[in-house]
Amino acid sequence: MPVVIAEKKPAVDQEKVRRMDEVLNVTEDMEKEIKKALGPGPQKEILTSAFKLHITRGDIHTLKNGEWLNDEVINFYMNLLVERNNKKGYPALHVFSTFFYPKLKHGGYCSVKRWTRGIKLFEKEIILVPIHQKVHWSLIVIDLRKQSSIYLDSMGQTGQSICETIFEYLQSESKTRRNIELDPLEWKRYSMTSKEIPQQLNGSDCGIFTYKYADYISRDQPLTFSQQHMPIFRKRMVWEILHSHLL
Repeated sequence: MPVVIAEKKPAVDQEKVRRMDEVLNVTEDMEKEIKKALGPGPQKEILTSAFKLHITRGDIHTLKNGEWLNDEVINFYMNLLVERNNKKGYPALHVFSTFFYPKLKHGGYCSVKRWTRGIKLFEKEIILVPIHQKVHWSLIVIDLRKQSSIYLDSMGQTGQSICETIFEYLQSESKTRRNIELDPLEWKRYSMTSKEIPQQLNGSDCGIFTYKYADYISRDQPLTFSQQHMPIFRKRMVWEILHSHLL
């Protein structure tokens, strides 16, 4: 009989987890407000508006444990990241809407050419492209400082074709706006592996992972969170959306 040797997993730094949990904690008043927003009420009732987006109670309810995030919540949050990064000390950030990639994929560069009108895309440092594939969220991170286009997926799937589509977009955008051709050999395009980034352990938290990838990376911070932080992230996201302010 062959002997199967279990792979030894690294010990969890309990002190590190405890400190992070304390930082992520919500107050009693915040908890009441969150509970009220997640409670019963008209699904089409608008609870907050910003960035030309209206968030309804139904949208907020996608932040309940076990629910899938929708486009409205993701787009609202990505706008909060851009707003935060406009402050001094953060990387210059641009975020595309969740509707950008499907439009690009099916219509090519011409279909999204106007999306950057008035925006000097190549003067940014980080560009984020949320990817929605039917029932799964993932993320493309373009780091212009490192000349890289990287795919992050909380279920460990690869997205090489997505990386290539995004690079082709960047190539067209660079030629059109700057008359400069990007060198494919100088640009890194790859998918992060399941051992390199936090992974979800259920079938419903891909949207939360995608947003937190974006949040941490846009601050140049390491991805130190895990599946156990998802419930508190969901609660905090409710409060942050209601107040249009990141904690």
